[in-house]
Amino acid sequence: MPKEFRHFTEFRVQRADDEPTKLVGYAAVFNQLSENLGGFREKIKKGAFKETIKKDDIRALIDHKPDKIIGRTTNGTLTLKEDSHGLLVEITPPDTQVARDLITNIESGLIDSMSFGFNTIEDKWEVKDGVDIRTLLEAQLGDVSPVTFPAYPQTEIEARSLVHENAISENRIPRSSGDDEGEDNDTAQKCNTDVLKKRIDLDEDDSQEEYNAKD
Repeated sequence: MPKEFRHFTEFRVQRADDEPTKLVGYAAVFNQLSENLGGFREKIKKGAFKETIKKDDIRALIDHKPDKIIGRTTNGTLTLKEDSHGLLVEITPPDTQVARDLITNIESGLIDSMSFGFNTIEDKWEVKDGVDIRTLLEAQLGDVSPVTFPAYPQTEIEARSLVHENAISENRIPRSSGDDEGEDNDTAQKCNTDVLKKRIDLDEDDSQEEYNAKD
């Protein structure tokens, strides 16, 4: 499964006397429907990150770039906690130029969003009012990142569309439209999915090389 990314606009600098500067925000919020992600919408169930934040070595990066690391769970500079609202993130950044630049950009309002990278462990599909809804039940986090452009990358939207098609083909969810279009429609969808899979495979290879490099 290709790594996926999501973003949320809840991020700020927290300063206190005699205390290190901290970056605080929510990398995810629970039980709220996303925008349209290419034919479906998504929500995250409380508890989706419960296991991963207990056991995984998760990094805080800038724009998901391994060479711009600003926190890590294993050394205590990144803490993650689920509360009633979502996944609360607290980063104690190092005294490096990239971290100082980031703090300046956040305080000036140039950067105000966080994104998280994850792999799906378990999800659920359903149709409500003619809209396909995916609920993320459990995820494995790779990183959380302040991001300059909080848009969903096109390759990730495509990857989500492929997951959606796979769910349909496995009868996990019904089609909300197109059932009466006959064999031609099914053939066209299969061709589109094959092309899409090739594009995602290439993107996944690139992403894997990048994540391997940071380890």
